[in-house]
Amino acid sequence: MSITFKHLLGIKNLKKEDINLIFKTADNFKEIINRPIRKVPSLRDVTIANLFFENSTRTRLSFELAEKRLSADIINFSASSSSLKKGETLIDTVKNILAMKVDMIVMRHPDPGASTFLSRYIDVPIINAGDGAHEHPTQALLDAYSIREKYGKLQGRKVVIIGDILHSRVALSNIFCLKMLGVNVKVCGPLTLMPKYIELLGVSYEPDLNKALEWCDVANVLRVQIERQDTSFLPSIKEYSNMYGLTKERLNSISKNITVMHPGPINRGVELTSDVADSKQSIILDQVENGVAIRMSVLYLLANNIQNKNV
Repeated sequence: MSITFKHLLGIKNLKKEDINLIFKTADNFKEIINRPIRKVPSLRDVTIANLFFENSTRTRLSFELAEKRLSADIINFSASSSSLKKGETLIDTVKNILAMKVDMIVMRHPDPGASTFLSRYIDVPIINAGDGAHEHPTQALLDAYSIREKYGKLQGRKVVIIGDILHSRVALSNIFCLKMLGVNVKVCGPLTLMPKYIELLGVSYEPDLNKALEWCDVANVLRVQIERQDTSFLPSIKEYSNMYGLTKERLNSISKNITVMHPGPINRGVELTSDVADSKQSIILDQVENGVAIRMSVLYLLANNIQNKNV
């Protein structure tokens, strides 16, 4: 079996069969990365360029580690020291990198749609590692994979996404992914941080956090994206935390144990308290581990597509 897409630009471009294949392949890679020898030669002689035009630590390191586990050759690109600062266009920058015989690109960019735009001009596969407030497909895949690992299946589960839905690429990709896999999804947070017409995506809005927690199996808690806001959407961070922050007291007040997730980085004491983030209900570190396996899976499957077409 092979995936049906050339580029991983967003979840909405995938089929359910693609996601299931990514998960099945990630199962194999997860077993490999927990061995004493964690490296396989699957992408030997494949060169991957990590183009990060926006600051990132966790996603960049996760992709780099996934690439190294697969024995790929890696080029790391920093926009702060690039010719973009001298006026060079994105297309020219990338074409110059590709002239060095690069086989695949992983790109994070602050502008929504940047990876889709670039895919019209280059032939090698692109993996979108986050584009503005648009999509973050590998984060959604690892989140869904982590829920599947926790519960055995996704169909019929209830997930509430809490926080800044309006500015979150993680929220949009998660909604697309979870809905495709048969998960019931609600969103919860201040009305000022909800996109218009959110119900058109097949999710419902619950303004009351306690009701949302009582309903769900899984709470995926998001960071408030202050850096993407051009105006204030909240009276104060303290008020937000009082109304929508997840505390141990709040979790203890509901009638069941739920699973807590967070894509990171965590603002401890704002959206989550430390005793929640570090509790047995949290699978945040499992998400981090699963991120490497999912990214190995995506890289391997895209590289396989290239090799099959070259045969």
